[in-house]
Amino acid sequence: MTLTENDLALLAKKGISEKKVNEQIETFKEGIPFVQLEKAVTIGEGLSKFTPSEEKDLIQKFEASSTGLSLLKFVPASGAASRMFKALFNFLDAYDPKEESLEAYFERTDDKAMKAFSEGITDFAFYDLVKQRIAGKTSSKDEELYLFVKEMMSEDGLNYGFYPKGLLPFHNYGDHTATPFEEHLKEASVYAKTGNTAELHFTISEQHGDMFNAEFNAVSERVSKATETSFKVSYSYQKPSTDTIAVDMQNEPFRNSDGSVLFRPGGHGALIENLNEQDADIIFIKNIDNVTVPRFAGEVADSKKILAGVLLSVQEKAFAYAKSLDNDELTSSQLDEIKSFLENELNVRFSDNFAGFSIGEQIEVLKDKIDRPIRICGMVKNEGEPGGGPFWINDRKGNISLQIIESAQIDMDNAHQAAILKNSTHFNPVDLVCAVKNYKGEKYNLMNYIDTKQGFITGKTKEGRELKALELPGLWNGAMAFWNTIFVEVPSSTFNPVKTVNDLLRPAHQVK
Repeated sequence: MTLTENDLALLAKKGISEKKVNEQIETFKEGIPFVQLEKAVTIGEGLSKFTPSEEKDLIQKFEASSTGLSLLKFVPASGAASRMFKALFNFLDAYDPKEESLEAYFERTDDKAMKAFSEGITDFAFYDLVKQRIAGKTSSKDEELYLFVKEMMSEDGLNYGFYPKGLLPFHNYGDHTATPFEEHLKEASVYAKTGNTAELHFTISEQHGDMFNAEFNAVSERVSKATETSFKVSYSYQKPSTDTIAVDMQNEPFRNSDGSVLFRPGGHGALIENLNEQDADIIFIKNIDNVTVPRFAGEVADSKKILAGVLLSVQEKAFAYAKSLDNDELTSSQLDEIKSFLENELNVRFSDNFAGFSIGEQIEVLKDKIDRPIRICGMVKNEGEPGGGPFWINDRKGNISLQIIESAQIDMDNAHQAAILKNSTHFNPVDLVCAVKNYKGEKYNLMNYIDTKQGFITGKTKEGRELKALELPGLWNGAMAFWNTIFVEVPSSTFNPVKTVNDLLRPAHQVK
């Protein structure tokens, strides 16, 4: 690939090496192979499910053991709300209240999303604000809905499509509305607090920094008073150095109309670098839009404590074994005990020839397997269409491991692979509790545990031309591929994402 002086200047500005660009272009040429599923994870086969008594013990374990530990809640929050309002943007394009009635529009288009929006409109947390802003400007009910949506979406109105999702009014408490940002503060006060302080880190878009600061200044006193908690909030941005080059259909760098090379954000997998910069004993990870109202908050908090209890229980043993591997002369029976722990509690698999290794070789393998970051991942029962979730996979070197796999990584033309996906029982709600330090208290370099071959190549268009884009291995997919992993079933009540505006009409987002 020949790079111009302008190209090299752009690379330098972003902090991307020429070597990395060449590697990415090679990835486009080679393609990314599909993941080979071994089998779906089910209860007893890679997925734990606890009795109420066991759950109670795990909560107690967390509450007793977390004193003195540093806790952090890490929230990916850079997503803009534009996709959430897709149906509303379409409605503004397709409907003219001067030309037809709403009834005629619904009959003509069968627009179910807008019908549900209009029928539940008074239950949205932003209803009173928007209604107040358009008061006296409408002459009919049909025009009122149109102006209501226009006021929400237009640049000279509330401009909600530009907002980060985390700063939209989600929940109506009567005397105030609450954003997901505020709800994450409240939630952190229950399970991610050291002493009287809860620490949170949000990854955001740089353009929204002032908006998040303003929101924190507006709500922190109220939330602190209600929860008897002080909050330490920090932010980071997706690094320009994690952008990936785009190519044309011949795998040559895609150039914009001004001749510059097109780079695109590398997806949420880029956030492994942001996570790597955090320093805490336990890190809770949860997406910005997965929040709920107070009547479900207790179950959510207990679920997080259960996952953290599992983490602390298994980490205690892992640390003791890792220490003995470093310091003690171990017998073969002690090595068998450590191997059994790794297999039965950390779901680690060993090659068939492990038994033939010398004691010294076995110790080196066991050290490598046990000395890794640990993640406990909540999994929700799949009650809808099968999608990405927890699977046993067989990698290119024949190693079998537990992974969170997206459906896009699976060869749906392969009947056997498609059948494994179809028969999967659980999916991934992004509900993780992580430990990123070894027994000496030293932080792992998380960049050493990424499977770089688990990225995604997708088709896009720009300026009417086709291109190929490269997404980095996802944060909870390939970016954590070589962590030690435990999957735990969590209640569906803990998973309340807002993918479309109408999701806010669900009970989990209605305070009353």
